[in-house]
Amino acid sequence: MSIPFRPLGGSGIEVGAIGFGAWAIGGPFTANGKPAGWGEVDDDTSVAAIHRALDLGVTFFDTADVYGTGHSERVLNRALAGRRDAVTIATKFGNTFDPDARALTGVDVSPGYIRAACRASLDRLGTDRIDLYQLHPGDVPFERVEEMLATLEDLVAEGLIRAYGWSTDDPERAAAFAKGPHCAAVQHQINVLDDTPAMLAACEELGLASVNRGPLAMGLLSGKYDAGSRLPHDTVRGDTPEWMRYFRDGRPSVALLAQLDAVREILTSGGRTVAQGALGWLLARSGRTIPIPGIRTVAQAEENAGALAHGPLTPAQLAEIDSLLGRG
Repeated sequence: MSIPFRPLGGSGIEVGAIGFGAWAIGGPFTANGKPAGWGEVDDDTSVAAIHRALDLGVTFFDTADVYGTGHSERVLNRALAGRRDAVTIATKFGNTFDPDARALTGVDVSPGYIRAACRASLDRLGTDRIDLYQLHPGDVPFERVEEMLATLEDLVAEGLIRAYGWSTDDPERAAAFAKGPHCAAVQHQINVLDDTPAMLAACEELGLASVNRGPLAMGLLSGKYDAGSRLPHDTVRGDTPEWMRYFRDGRPSVALLAQLDAVREILTSGGRTVAQGALGWLLARSGRTIPIPGIRTVAQAEENAGALAHGPLTPAQLAEIDSLLGRG
């Protein structure tokens, strides 16, 4: 199977059209006293999933320093050893954390902290450069942008990072960051149940890659859950934070399950699984999209990469989905 590639904005970097989200492989950690991870993990299983993804042509790996308070970056280091030059690594900064308590502690976007966080991530990842360095907190005030851009440009000049972006759902913040010469991407929430036309329009106008977090709606679009499903309380989908819309206290959203049922036949067309159809929707939605589904197992790596064999949904299928969901 020939793997299609997509440009990472204007950085000159090209990546496989579907990436690997490494949040879950970080294991447990907390934010504001609530679980922020996906439960216990087996590192050997995580490494096997990464290796299988690599074998299937996945080249873009997205993590953050806070995922497992550093653990996700260390697992990627182990799994990508000897293959660093074949992959693109994205990580994030801006959230402070206590690795001993495995807990987030605050936000710091000062120049000194950005530099320290960058060097710490480089050390955990076992690499001499970060390909895409992303601001993690999505609502940092606009007045901090100029100083952050200056620091990030210095890191580019020093060869420690190649490009940068912001993980935010605000098109105006994305535009503010895009004023930086080496800004290449915005990471934002989007999936077939949560279209974001304003952000996609901004990416087109600004020449940015659209890195898609939540492409499977925190697993709701895996097709595995129904109204009777119950998830463990000690995970981000069990004891849910306020921003979580797909699950509430371990229960899938009944309203969103109904929306999924309305479009299931289209998503599973051509022999696709529900997840492959959801990824096909994103690939069709824009030529700039790069979905980063979370992967923890070899089976998930194979299923997600298999979406590439089926290719994007058709324009007619996108229009039918919009009609069924009452959009546009």
